[in-house]
Amino acid sequence: MIKTIKKREIYIEKIRPFIDKDIIKVLVGQRRVWKSYILLQLMEELKSEYKISQENIISINMELNEFSHIRDYNDLLKYIKDKSQWKEKTYVFIDEIQDISEFEKALRDLQALWKYDIYISWSNAKLLSSEIATYLTWRYIQFEVYPLTYKEFLDFHNLSTWKDSFLSYMKVWWLPYLIQLWTDENITTEYVKSIFNTILFKDIVQRYQIRNTSFLEDLIRYLSDNVWNLTTPNNITKYLKSQKIEIWLNSVNEYIKYLCSVFLINKVQRQEIVGKKIFEINDKYYFSDIWIRNMIVWWYKPQDIWKILENIVFLHFKTLWYQVFVWKNDDKEVDFVVEKNWDKKYIQVTYLLDEKTQKREFENLLAIPDNYEKIVLTLDAFAWWDWNWIKCYNIIEYLS
Repeated sequence: MIKTIKKREIYIEKIRPFIDKDIIKVLVGQRRVWKSYILLQLMEELKSEYKISQENIISINMELNEFSHIRDYNDLLKYIKDKSQWKEKTYVFIDEIQDISEFEKALRDLQALWKYDIYISWSNAKLLSSEIATYLTWRYIQFEVYPLTYKEFLDFHNLSTWKDSFLSYMKVWWLPYLIQLWTDENITTEYVKSIFNTILFKDIVQRYQIRNTSFLEDLIRYLSDNVWNLTTPNNITKYLKSQKIEIWLNSVNEYIKYLCSVFLINKVQRQEIVGKKIFEINDKYYFSDIWIRNMIVWWYKPQDIWKILENIVFLHFKTLWYQVFVWKNDDKEVDFVVEKNWDKKYIQVTYLLDEKTQKREFENLLAIPDNYEKIVLTLDAFAWWDWNWIKCYNIIEYLS
């Protein structure tokens, strides 16, 4: 157990409405984003807020040796039913469930009994989030866990909202465990390197038996440097060929799918405003963790600040459960179209608002033919005003 565990309330709040509901709660996400600790925090929530006795909670962590005897679904069923034999309602938490052979058979059996409330975490090393629907063909809901938002970052490190803290956030400190390593940047760098190498070689290379690892690394480097740019697999192929790297278009498509499947990168598709048509070409790609992205392109560079700002805003809205798209029509582009239920916003992200930038950012928003909220986010210190129904905010204040 680590010394300091900060509660990730943003995820507890998402899951809370589904407590005691006949639906399996599944946590997925990039490595080391605290899926396991969110499960622990949910257990504490049940005890403190719902007055559930510890005797009515079964917790299984497949990374611990004490559960090594649970090898398949029969072992899992026996363990849970023995523990809950005389109880009317039991809350079951299973961390790293993919290590149990045919676990889906056990979950199907437990859910049919109507006395179990089930929560699981799912590792990318053996199973992909895209495979959940195949394994859990009955009712489930998936919660994707991301690294820290800026607001969480301030809370985790007991910081106030000011520019130096935001600069630290743009460079590093996205992963929750870094709260333990805050004072030593060398140690934190090695920690993040180890996570990236595990994702790259265990979750992707080993799983998919990739031989051309140098191409995979070249592709990741290209995406790291183009997080702000609409692109296509064909454009990537052409660029790599210009660098004397020969690769098939189909391979580029497949490798991008692998990178998305382990939550290293996130694809944002282009949306047509009228009719909401989704295009299958011209996507943007953003990283789940900025430090990993910065490390790939040889550390943080001030000239990349506007790319990083876009990435930060993307993850802010994804963490809040918005669907995120990009809009482009001829020469006009809007960075993000974000939607959740009946809420919809158009977002432009820019570093500073000089006269030329204002013209570009505002005209692109004004070209959209509807009355949904339109926002410009910038690092300008005094950005807090409306212009022709377009709202402009300082990004630090908006995210905190």
